[in-house]
Amino acid sequence: MKTNFITAVVTSIAAGSVATASLAQMTEIGEGEGALSIVAWAGYVERGETDPNFDWVTGFEEATGCMVSVKTANTSDEMVALMNEGGFDLVTASGDASLRMIAGNRVQPINIDLVPSWSTVDDRLKEAPWHTVDGTHYGVPYMWGPNVLMYNTEVFAEAPTSWNVVFEETTLGDGESNSGRVQAYDGPIHIADAAMYLMYHQPDLGITDPYELTQDQYNAALDLLRVQRGLVSRYWHDAFIQIDDFKNEGMAASGSWPFQVNLLQADGVPVASVIPQEGATGWADTTMLHVDSEHPNCAYMWFEHQLASNLQSDLSVWFGAVPSVPAACSDGRGMQTQEGCDANGLDQFEKIKFWKTPVTNCESQDECVPYYRWVSDYIGVIGGR
Repeated sequence: MKTNFITAVVTSIAAGSVATASLAQMTEIGEGEGALSIVAWAGYVERGETDPNFDWVTGFEEATGCMVSVKTANTSDEMVALMNEGGFDLVTASGDASLRMIAGNRVQPINIDLVPSWSTVDDRLKEAPWHTVDGTHYGVPYMWGPNVLMYNTEVFAEAPTSWNVVFEETTLGDGESNSGRVQAYDGPIHIADAAMYLMYHQPDLGITDPYELTQDQYNAALDLLRVQRGLVSRYWHDAFIQIDDFKNEGMAASGSWPFQVNLLQADGVPVASVIPQEGATGWADTTMLHVDSEHPNCAYMWFEHQLASNLQSDLSVWFGAVPSVPAACSDGRGMQTQEGCDANGLDQFEKIKFWKTPVTNCESQDECVPYYRWVSDYIGVIGGR
């Protein structure tokens, strides 16, 4: 994502509105307001309820007096909708949501001078275009990683090498068809996974960016998803429901997050994950502050708290992702190790196709299919159209 992509997304923001918002940045952190509400991905804000070894909320509440409440969102579209409704302070937004919220004036600029640990953030993330517009930061990096292919190791004696096991009908390692035994993500951004698969297998289509598709390229991706529709047992968006399906419903393979893989393995379920030959899409998540936050002082306290290397380290282990603070991999303050960060994809940053919002005025093509079309057409695909 480069400057012209950002410009295309934020054209709905008047130039003056960005400048005004920048002037409205907080200049100092005052006394905490006693509460903090966060919209977050499942597993991102833990207080030890799922596993007592993973708790980075209780200590924050004790230190600041800011009592944390969490609303779990299952898709980026749900996050955008919740932030549009209001009543929340923070959101852990992926790249296919963050610029939409900036363009819609739902989040406010961040004064990084009030976040002392900003200097410890991975340099690859500090100016990332999914939270930085014209030099103004609209969030604090939290965590990033790939969307992996999760598979049942009793079905596959060896790791699958291609996403074809979830996109096209095929015989799996146990000699049975994959029909009815695979899942797909219940979000329009999954169209990009189909486009990425076609980039590898049908290079004549000319796809160079799975989020920037001409009408013909887009139609090809939809056609592939219609094939997948005949195979899919469930379109998942709730991580815990997918976990239950892999425990109890005989699922063989699905696109997933490392979070589900880790929890299933911890329960002794025979699953593993891989990034196949076609590559992977992924997410780089940013904590963003609602423009009408009622608890901005507590929010800024959380910004600093989330960058603590022990939190980043433990979250990296818990979610199977890469911390936004590289020191969390090796300083020994948390559970993560350098080997663990390497296994989670620390050196794969340039190879991951990070989620971003498709726009008409794209970089790689003269004109691309915008996101509102992705939304309506993916609903149609799921509905069998």
